[in-house]
Amino acid sequence: MIEITDLFKSFGSLQVLRGVNLAVSKGESVTVIGGSGSGKSVLIKHIIGLLFPDRGQVKVAGQVLNNLDAQQLNEVRKKFGMLFQMAALFDSLPVWENVGFGLKQHTKLSDREIRKIATEKLALVGLKNVEDKMPVDLSGGMRKRVGLARAIAMDAEIILYDEPTTGLDPITADAINDLIVDLRKKLGVTSVAITHDMHSAYKISDRIAMLYKGEILETGTPDDIKNTTNPIVKQFITGSAVGPITAE
Repeated sequence: MIEITDLFKSFGSLQVLRGVNLAVSKGESVTVIGGSGSGKSVLIKHIIGLLFPDRGQVKVAGQVLNNLDAQQLNEVRKKFGMLFQMAALFDSLPVWENVGFGLKQHTKLSDREIRKIATEKLALVGLKNVEDKMPVDLSGGMRKRVGLARAIAMDAEIILYDEPTTGLDPITADAINDLIVDLRKKLGVTSVAITHDMHSAYKISDRIAMLYKGEILETGTPDDIKNTTNPIVKQFITGSAVGPITAE
């Protein structure tokens, strides 16, 4: 479903990605871990076509994003849903309009039809009777759930998760992890997450890839990563201050 080949990206003199190679199969859940500044966010922006590589390519559902015109790229983007780090809800819109925002932009459905779909998607993420609430009235966990309902509102084939548990207490964070796993089982979507939360990574992933200094250092199942012998990966997953990675 997603194939990243020899991906390089620089911003001026700052080289962020240095030959990333990563493939994600249809229906698979892959999590990219790594510290701040390792290039995780830049990588995910390439996957959705917000950034383009200096060298290499990103292929989604058989199409090379670099080669598409604006209209073709927008069609590919419709395959994606995204859960943003802080949910990124529109504060001026009630919950149902937040969930149905993409439907309003890209379909000719009536408000009544959009509200019905929004209600169904909210129920899938465990929220009922919140359609008319405003984002300011929601807890952090509820905001994440609304963001996830929006991500699946257009029946996305691929969902991207940008630090899905950031800003949540441990219990709420684990509930979001369970929800991610449950939605994948119910909907059969392909999932790519970026995070530094190892509890989350172990729970939601089929495979985990460690991004370090712009390169994929190691890829494996959660058990493979837990039992790694690579000193850099081992230091990161254990959160130790002692090792080859220095605090910034």
